[in-house]
Amino acid sequence: MRFPDDVSDDVLNRLRRAEGQVRGIQRLLEDGADCKDVITQLTAAQAALHRTGLRLMSAGMRYCLLDPEKAAAEGMTTDDMEELFLKLR
Repeated sequence: MRFPDDVSDDVLNRLRRAEGQVRGIQRLLEDGADCKDVITQLTAAQAALHRTGLRLMSAGMRYCLLDPEKAAAEGMTTDDMEELFLKLR
């Protein structure tokens, strides 16, 4: 399945922000930042990636619900969607 342009644009923006957060964490480590600051930023980056995955999952679920026959023909079954969903936990 191909994601709609608005979903792809949103996800790419989210990934760019997360990439910036990871670079910020690297700088904190290089600068000898306090453990608390590093862990706080790390958890923020993890949450951003998790929300990005949920955004993709939501779009995929919507796609499968709107046209289940087409989704199945493209190899995306409800079992596949459930498996992907559970990977995001």
